[in-house]
Amino acid sequence: MQAENRKTAYITGGTKGIGLGIAQSLLAAGYNVAITGRKLSSAREAALLLSTDETRVLALESDVGNAKAEREAIQKVINKFGKLDVLIANAGVGYFAAIDEMSEDLWNETINTNLTGVFHTVRAGVEEIKRSRGYIITIASLAGTNFFENGAAYNASKYGLVGFTQAIMLDLRKYGVKVTTIMPGSVTSHFNNHIPNSTDAWKIQPEDIGELVVDLLKMNPRALPSKIEIRPAMPPEKNTSPFPKTNQQGNTKI
Repeated sequence: MQAENRKTAYITGGTKGIGLGIAQSLLAAGYNVAITGRKLSSAREAALLLSTDETRVLALESDVGNAKAEREAIQKVINKFGKLDVLIANAGVGYFAAIDEMSEDLWNETINTNLTGVFHTVRAGVEEIKRSRGYIITIASLAGTNFFENGAAYNASKYGLVGFTQAIMLDLRKYGVKVTTIMPGSVTSHFNNHIPNSTDAWKIQPEDIGELVVDLLKMNPRALPSKIEIRPAMPPEKNTSPFPKTNQQGNTKI
């Protein structure tokens, strides 16, 4: 694909896990890709893993909880690539605790990152997406429809994210903009301090989500899968939920 014909995607939380898997798939599909991390060093390391072609990949530091940082990140994407066609709101945190043990800080960071952070990202990029008649995809979770013990903050953030995404889908489709939320189940990732290993083979892999994103972008413009639930096809019989059942607090930055 000629450089001037390449579309550009912006992916928050693109340094590992689902975000990195999506970035890999979009690069292979011919897109330019901009990825963010909370630290520029981690974003640059991930960018080098993706490609040594600096004309195709942009590493950015941004915390989605900071609206100004997201506006500045989007502007850097436009400065480098000239446009924005796809926005992937993927950055998130996983904190878990029973309500009688939950601190205000835990609640506030979960909501600020997983829900308000997506608002910041979408609001920063929406005019460029409207201009390109592009696509917005949010990465939610099956926790956005299935509640569980110790999940008050996380469930609230993901239920809210699903509702937010479906509402903006209605706001934006009149501009030719598509909006989809993807709700994965168990994914091989660093979620809740997990270190990916060989026992994760049954789970959805990050590249599976990447393939799904590419498929969505290839769909006929008349069709819009606005909400997609995706689960492992063959989970083990024993309970292997990634979400904790006993009182504990995770602090994974996804």
